[in-house]
Amino acid sequence: MNEHVSLSLPAEEPVQRTNSRKVFIKTYGCQMNVYDSTRMGDALASEGYVTTEEMGEADLILLNTCHIREKAADKVYSALGRLRDMKKARAAEGRELMIGVAGCVAQAEGEEIIRRAPAVDVVIGPQTYHRLPEALRQARNGKPVVDTEYALEDKFEHLPATDRSKIRARGVTAFLTVQEGCDKFCTFCVVPYTRGSEVSRPVGQIVDEAQRLVDGGVREITLLGQNVNAWRAKGPLGGEWSLGDLLYRLAEIPGLARLRYTTSHPRDMDDRLIEAHRDLRNLMPYLHLPVQAGSDRILKAMNRRHTGAEYLRLIERIRTARPDIAMSGDFIVGFPGETDEDFEDTLRIVEEVNYAQAYSFKYSTRPGTPGADLADQVPEEVKAERLERLQGLLLKQQGEFAKSCVGKVIDLLLEKPGRMPGQVIGRSPWLQSVNVDAKTSQIGDIIQVRIIGTGPNSLFAEPAESLIGA
Repeated sequence: MNEHVSLSLPAEEPVQRTNSRKVFIKTYGCQMNVYDSTRMGDALASEGYVTTEEMGEADLILLNTCHIREKAADKVYSALGRLRDMKKARAAEGRELMIGVAGCVAQAEGEEIIRRAPAVDVVIGPQTYHRLPEALRQARNGKPVVDTEYALEDKFEHLPATDRSKIRARGVTAFLTVQEGCDKFCTFCVVPYTRGSEVSRPVGQIVDEAQRLVDGGVREITLLGQNVNAWRAKGPLGGEWSLGDLLYRLAEIPGLARLRYTTSHPRDMDDRLIEAHRDLRNLMPYLHLPVQAGSDRILKAMNRRHTGAEYLRLIERIRTARPDIAMSGDFIVGFPGETDEDFEDTLRIVEEVNYAQAYSFKYSTRPGTPGADLADQVPEEVKAERLERLQGLLLKQQGEFAKSCVGKVIDLLLEKPGRMPGQVIGRSPWLQSVNVDAKTSQIGDIIQVRIIGTGPNSLFAEPAESLIGA
């Protein structure tokens, strides 16, 4: 899944409690972690916690961690060292500060976190965060709690319902987890070891949560999963549903204007899902479909189980079904054994697809993965040079796609106030940030705008005549 800069949960509407505690949640990594942080906040609300954006005023600090990039655990331990000092200062003042580590580093490190950072009170894995309130209650007895053992279905079964006021406070877009874990075992990836095997959330739970989100004012929902298009579940009338079937069902919810999903694997992009892109106007024409490399030899070494040609044929089928679709992807350069010729194959596939957006990284060894033990590791300076070339090409394509939008009249979902007075920021159907003059009272509306210019990371637009959504 795509990586994001660390962020904290937004402050919610005040809760009228005289004894409420405050929690600060720092989120690292992908959209799944953003979703998990939100749901941890929901779970803690029942214990009287209110989320805060100010770490210094928190009674509980949670680090929701990511293990995808190299040295992720080292960064967590560095942060815990600073929190240890904060906890000592609080104790000297006679005030409590609890510290928790959640997410994929918690799952991978477990008891080691307590050994190396004794100031930590709770270590909780990504599939057990619904048990966070109970873990905190136990930790208050003076002994740290490590809870990383799970049956993944338990998490889906015990997700707390979010009340309407909290949904409204969070905005008009929302994430909704439908699938977790991975059975693909790409040789570079830790996800199968930290998130477990692929498990799909039941249809009824997904539809119920989507309906609650829409009732709370959400206009756009992004379905999440490590391999979201591997989602499979029993349909309401029997028989197995795929992600395409689920999208057709969600598209029927009145008021749900937009649907997206991420992250997909090429091997799970089936006919029904492609048909959904053809048929559903509220399924946005944007698809994140990672290929990782262009060389068949490297793809085999990565255990991707598809070739470059197969990926390109799949892209052609998708574009035939939805000609206006914008493609996004992930790339790893410098995988062990990658030659100059292999890298040129990656550049060729990028040229062929012509991405609207993409994420690219240097290969980094992840302890415990097969790739960490491979010989012929690529020198760092070679990785850096290749990454620079690849990113130059990808940025060129992204800029060209943005320029191709100038002059178009598009539907824009207004999401939040802009930096300038009288300006609102929205998202285009292709997930671009768009600045337009509008009233903050229009947030949640979908309006027609004309794109008039491009910036480094966003587009600029002017309102068209008709308001098409309220």
